[in-house]
Amino acid sequence: MTTGPDSNSQDPSDEQFGVVAIAASAGGLQALSAVIGSLPAELPVPVLVVQHLDPRHETVIADILARRSKLKVKLAEHGEAAMPGVVYFAPPDRHLLVEQDGRLALTLTELVHFVRPSADLLFESVAGSYGARAIACVLSGSGSDGGMGVRAVKSRGGTVIAQDPAEADFSGMPETAVATGAVDFILGLAEIAPVITGLVSAGRQE
Repeated sequence: MTTGPDSNSQDPSDEQFGVVAIAASAGGLQALSAVIGSLPAELPVPVLVVQHLDPRHETVIADILARRSKLKVKLAEHGEAAMPGVVYFAPPDRHLLVEQDGRLALTLTELVHFVRPSADLLFESVAGSYGARAIACVLSGSGSDGGMGVRAVKSRGGTVIAQDPAEADFSGMPETAVATGAVDFILGLAEIAPVITGLVSAGRQE
């Protein structure tokens, strides 16, 4: 199933996109592998990822995805600049935010919807820092994390993508996103990377 932006959505050619933020939880490794593994090496924006992880253990998710991606994949570090063509994962038990100057921040502030890192906080931060230049994407996951965040992205003129809940391993998060009415594209997993690539490449070929 595919839906397109409504007539009030900003034409991507008016102002180039500057960031992609992705959130996932249960079933997320497969979904992230499909999306990140299909993005091109020359992607002209950074990708910021919240995947709900067990806070009691170190994670190897960045290492796993690095082997499946043409992009550089790493755990985010506090204070580093978000660079194009790099995928930054929130470390376990740390919220991932992006500041106005494009630098990343990791925080230990309280859990949101019982989780840390929080998709809502990531999405709200990219909405505040990038406005209409932000893309938010919600993949497979249980629970409702991301719902408030996609509203924030949409309210600032950004673009929101959700994995089709009917094909997600866990439909809670994408269903929550779709229910907000803020989603521009509801896509099968194989369609998400090409749509992201098309959006961020628009206007850059001049």
